[in-house]
Amino acid sequence: MTTRPRLALVGDHSSTVHAHARLDALAPHLGVHVDWVASDAVCESIADYDGIWVVPGSPYADKEAVLFAIQTARLRGIPYLGTCGGFQHALIEYGRHELGFTDADDVQYDADAPTAFITPLACSLVGETAPLHLTTGSRLASVYGDCESTVETYHCKYGLNPEYIDAIVHSPMQITGWDVEKAPRAVELPDHPFFIGTLFQPELSSTPSAVHPLIDAFVGAVIQRAEQTS
Repeated sequence: MTTRPRLALVGDHSSTVHAHARLDALAPHLGVHVDWVASDAVCESIADYDGIWVVPGSPYADKEAVLFAIQTARLRGIPYLGTCGGFQHALIEYGRHELGFTDADDVQYDADAPTAFITPLACSLVGETAPLHLTTGSRLASVYGDCESTVETYHCKYGLNPEYIDAIVHSPMQITGWDVEKAPRAVELPDHPFFIGTLFQPELSSTPSAVHPLIDAFVGAVIQRAEQTS
């Protein structure tokens, strides 16, 4: 019997996080086997999944375990999607392990973090929709049919500290989604099979009968990996 591709939703499931209810509704319709993996349950076996999605809900119970899951996806070529908290922690992981900011952190965990990679947004995006400008030729732009901009749904208060934008821009990681004031809203690794982090939350604008194209593209990459490794 053929085993369905396996997708890990990494995060601390809570009835108070609206995105989690949306994900529960979407999961049976994605065509893959979906497991919720609590942050403090992440271990080496996370590498056995065909896809890893770090979902909203930070600060997580075990930040270091979430960073381990992201690093595993990044280094092992496992398709990765990070939305809201998954975007923020992808930046922390990359900052720590690739850019030399070994103590990169989120002020939600440490208000006095010496290298505060993730800080409060200038304007909260909780419950907001806003334009998203896409980098031409990026994987993210291809998800939208190579258009130049779209509108997305947010529920976040924190993002990349502007002090570290240049460090990302001059690295292999690409900022491929921007707001109208050129603040980063999405990143990707172009040489990875699929590695995208977004401050916006595509699950919030999805229904079981109309799944966001970014989620569709991600699930397609998960299925492709399963086929290649089976």
